[in-house]
Amino acid sequence: MANYSELRLMTFDRKNLPNEELISFYKSLLWPRMIEEKMLVLLRQGKISKWFSGIGQEAISVGATLALDMDEWIMPLHRNLGVFTTRNMPLSKLFMQWQGVQEGYTKGRERSFHFGNREHHICGMISHLGPQLAIADGVALAHKLRKENKVSLAFTGDGGTSEGDFHEALNVAAVWDLPVIFIIENNGYGLSTPVNEQYRCISLVDKAKGYGMEGVQIDGNNILSVYDTIKGVKEFCIKHQKPYLIECMTFRMRGHEEASGTKYVPQDLFRLWEQKDPIKNYEHYLIDTAVITEMQIATIRNEFKEKIEAELEIGFHTKPVVADTETELEDVFAPLVRTDAIVIDNSDVNAHEASGSPEKRMIDAISEGLKQSMQKHSNLILMGQDIAEYGGAFKITEGFVQEFGKDRVRNTPLCESAIVGAALGLSLQGFKSVMEMQFADFVSVGFNQIVNNLAKIYYRWGQNADVVIRMPTGAGVGAGPFHSQSNEAWFTKVPGLKVVYPTTPMDAKGLLIAAINDPNPVMFFEHKALYRSISGEVPETYYEIEIGKAKHIREGDEVSIITYGSGVHWAEDYAAEHPEISIDILDLRTLAPLDYFAIREAVQRTGRVLVLHEDTLIGGIGGEIVAWIAENCFSMLDAPVLRCASLDTPVPFSIELEKNFLAKARLDESVQRLLSY
Repeated sequence: MANYSELRLMTFDRKNLPNEELISFYKSLLWPRMIEEKMLVLLRQGKISKWFSGIGQEAISVGATLALDMDEWIMPLHRNLGVFTTRNMPLSKLFMQWQGVQEGYTKGRERSFHFGNREHHICGMISHLGPQLAIADGVALAHKLRKENKVSLAFTGDGGTSEGDFHEALNVAAVWDLPVIFIIENNGYGLSTPVNEQYRCISLVDKAKGYGMEGVQIDGNNILSVYDTIKGVKEFCIKHQKPYLIECMTFRMRGHEEASGTKYVPQDLFRLWEQKDPIKNYEHYLIDTAVITEMQIATIRNEFKEKIEAELEIGFHTKPVVADTETELEDVFAPLVRTDAIVIDNSDVNAHEASGSPEKRMIDAISEGLKQSMQKHSNLILMGQDIAEYGGAFKITEGFVQEFGKDRVRNTPLCESAIVGAALGLSLQGFKSVMEMQFADFVSVGFNQIVNNLAKIYYRWGQNADVVIRMPTGAGVGAGPFHSQSNEAWFTKVPGLKVVYPTTPMDAKGLLIAAINDPNPVMFFEHKALYRSISGEVPETYYEIEIGKAKHIREGDEVSIITYGSGVHWAEDYAAEHPEISIDILDLRTLAPLDYFAIREAVQRTGRVLVLHEDTLIGGIGGEIVAWIAENCFSMLDAPVLRCASLDTPVPFSIELEKNFLAKARLDESVQRLLSY
């Protein structure tokens, strides 16, 4: 914990800054303070619902923002009002945002400072404090790839440095030599937990050494010190293409948020830090050096007071949100962009497949789809563990480095969360990215970034996440509990994610190209056991298979099996072994969004439906499909809709145990039971 007894009053060094700029700095510093003071009044009056105060910390937000160019991205937190105001966001619109009205920055969908805006190059936070840092990595990577003399900047608090995301983001930035500035606002407390319960190093800036990066601790209440330091650090980051860590010492003069109070804070700390108020000290300096007069200060304050009242008047007279269900649903995904890819519709059982095309294994089809996409999109970046020279765990990207270079085919540290965040940062800068999750099982360590950042960002403030995450998945290869899970259902319930699961080589290539062309985040599942075990004709052209369209692969009139992935092959094998049963098979191919039209038709064809999947029974996508059929197709049914799934156990290692675990072991029993009705 900082030794507060040694704190001293500030010394300001103007260097070569002219008087006009010093006064401009003062206005930038005062403006968010006066806004906050007004918000606290409105809070007590019950006119706003919540407020996270940054009073006493303004110099960090303002100084950092002033030191950057207007088109350099900043990733702020909930006490960084000064970032938003210094980027010239109108108070009237900010107030609309805080009030949750339609004219705010998020159409009423987000609260307080949980928003971003492309025009102002601000990426809004989520409630989890660490993920912002990795997004800054991605933006900085974009600058590096384009050889732009720019940096990105991300804020975290002292409490946030305990997050795993902090480590991952700094590690990736250091390993990749990224021009990114990380700022720690050390205000002494993470909500109510003092810093001596957060870390054991003497200073947080000492953490920089562990990553092989430079770092500095500064007085975060001194506007000139913050500005000058970050100006210099920015030049360093650009010149050396390196990251930098800055610890800004400050103090939180109010509670975590206003309802939490400050009883847990020793009162002498308030008295001590009151003497270091960033605005009062800077005012005294400007007056003492004859840069400004008290009369000028009074005039500025009066002008700001009038401006605040005028802006709030606009904000108070906006219409409340009127919910429109259609609009809400439409705004979950960014609209598709037309491409020059051929769209092949092979959804019908009688559709022309790929006659005359060469035979390829699924693994080769996926590799070809990636390669053609890399050739088509010069802004496409591949990231993953061991994907460069080694070619990935399954050799899908073997030879890619030779053709596309290591800038675009990037080995990553074991930092899954940070790489997902970096992919989002790349998207902010107009890049596409494909991240290979070495095994789908490992996605849990990147879960937060996927379900809270990637999935929700377009709905929240209109920023698309042009990211595909490749997920080698599934059992049947004797790999045990941590390399064999079918976890696709984890993501099907998350609005904003598309979930794709191809079954054939042709579909794998076309769906992967479609996923890469889609401006939305796509979870792309690839069954490991199918990589080299199945082959099929695959067109050599650059083509798409439509995401969200199922494939009717076998006609029948007794039983409909609705399935995907390995389940399709199990169903086809079973149908071949039982010619006495007329089996209809539907391959879903996409699990989010589901092709409800095709599901309805499958029900109508037979009146008996079995939903088959490799995933475990409880919580699998089959439950959702069965529920939808019951609600929408009940009159078409001649029997209850049944599910056939794997056991509700972890995936065992032993081959015999694994065979018993998989749904295939109960397929015959399930079909016979269905026929018995």
